[in-house]
Amino acid sequence: MSGQDPNIAGMPGRYAMALFELASDSGALETVEADLGLFGTMLDDSDDLRRLVDSPVFTAEEQTRAITALLEKSDIGPLTAKFVGLVAQNRRLFAISDMIRAFRSLLATHRGEVTAEVTSAEALSDNQTDALKESLKAAVGSNVQVQTQIDASLLGGLIVKVGSRMVDSSLRTKLQSLKIAMKEVG
Repeated sequence: MSGQDPNIAGMPGRYAMALFELASDSGALETVEADLGLFGTMLDDSDDLRRLVDSPVFTAEEQTRAITALLEKSDIGPLTAKFVGLVAQNRRLFAISDMIRAFRSLLATHRGEVTAEVTSAEALSDNQTDALKESLKAAVGSNVQVQTQIDASLLGGLIVKVGSRMVDSSLRTKLQSLKIAMKEVG
C-alpha cells in the first residue's frame, strides 16, 4: 500500500500504518481520526507546542512529559494518546504532522475516498465546499474529502491538488504569468 501513495512512505508511513491497524482492529478508526484532527489543530494553534515538537533541543523525556500532560487535559482518547506518547518517547515527534497526513490517507483509501488539498485566498463557505466536492467527484469518479488551507497571498482563485494532479487557478499565478509574458514582448 505504501508504494501506491507517497503520503504513506518512509518512517511517518510506518507509524501511521501501525496506528491504522491498531485502530482498525479495535474499531476505533473514526475516534482516532477525530483525535488526530484535534491534535493537529492544537499544533496549528500553538507556537509553543510547535516549538516543542520541532526542536531537537528538548530531550525525549521532556517532550514525553509535556505531551503527556497536554494530552491528559485534552479530549484525546487513550489509543491516540498512547500513540503520540510513543512517538515522543522515540524522538519522532518532529514527524507527527506527516504521520497524521499518512493516517488520513490510509483512512481515505480504506473508505474508497480521494483527498483533495484545496488552498484558497479566503475561507470557503459550506456551499462553496459542497459545490467543489461535487465537481471533484464528477471529475475523479469517487468520493472526495476536501482539506482546505488559506493563503492570502493567492489574492483570489484556488489551488487544487488531487493525488499527483494540480490545478492552479490562483490570481497570483495568473499575474506572474502575465508578468513573464509582458517581459517577453517588450
